[in-house]
Amino acid sequence: MNALGLRHLLGMRDLTRQQIDLLLDNARAMAAVNERRIKKVPSLRGLTIINLFLENSTRTRTSFEIAAKRLSADAVNITAGGSSVAKGETLLDTARNLEAMAVDCLVVRDGHSGAPHVLAEALKIPVVNAGDGVNEHPTQALLDLYTIREKRGSLDGLKIAIVGDIRHSRVARSNMWALRHYAAEVRLSGPATLMPPDLDAFGASYYPDLDEAIAEVDVIMMLRIQQERIKGANLPPLREYSNEYGLTAARLRRSAREDVIVMHPGPINRGVEMSPDAADGPWSLILDQVTAGVAVRMAVLHLLLGGGSLE
Repeated sequence: MNALGLRHLLGMRDLTRQQIDLLLDNARAMAAVNERRIKKVPSLRGLTIINLFLENSTRTRTSFEIAAKRLSADAVNITAGGSSVAKGETLLDTARNLEAMAVDCLVVRDGHSGAPHVLAEALKIPVVNAGDGVNEHPTQALLDLYTIREKRGSLDGLKIAIVGDIRHSRVARSNMWALRHYAAEVRLSGPATLMPPDLDAFGASYYPDLDEAIAEVDVIMMLRIQQERIKGANLPPLREYSNEYGLTAARLRRSAREDVIVMHPGPINRGVEMSPDAADGPWSLILDQVTAGVAVRMAVLHLLLGGGSLE
């Protein structure tokens, strides 16, 4: 068994604090690798990692590919349009055929909640969840936690506001499951129609007023409205949404702490959930999150696959 004690990484819900801390500590070592002139180590030399992305992605897919290559693994990317899923083959059949090619790990993103879990039950190789429907996005949560910890020094007892389309956000779910381990105060803000029905399960509180939600918090996590997953009746007019729940520099100066951290998993709909002056202002760690994504995904692959030396 590997150092994580896990065969797969499917979600944050079942991880212990010790496992999360191990991943974050390892990501710091990977970040050091990424600062070298030659950003490559032999950790996973000879292994092959398949990135099976059946939903669109820029940051997650690219960072998983870079992560694999920096660990000296071979990375193969497959998209929905380039796979036999487009011809009617089932996801399970596709995955079994890929496994039959003697690959070592499958990283999968799928629009159906629970898809990676089904594959993990059927395959002998490790499966990493790169986002499944509205369920979870564990590596995004890990890179968010890493970014916060590097800036604040600790995750314990922080006040964190998560703002926007919580109901359809796998990022919000993974972060909320993880933050329970650190006694964080989690505040959710956004239209009531975009709040999760199981809010109480996460130990979070709902703040209908954004200014109240962000008052005195350490971190503000903004989320995109996922129009592709929302039925029309639940979606407020975008102008109204932006007025009520859009984050601007003026709102930050008026209602938030001077040292507040502002984050967003991307892609940003500028002028809807965030104004450019908020997204690009001194509070923003959005590009730091992107940088952390490579290190965190290197740590996931390294630990899950029992990687060797980083020298």
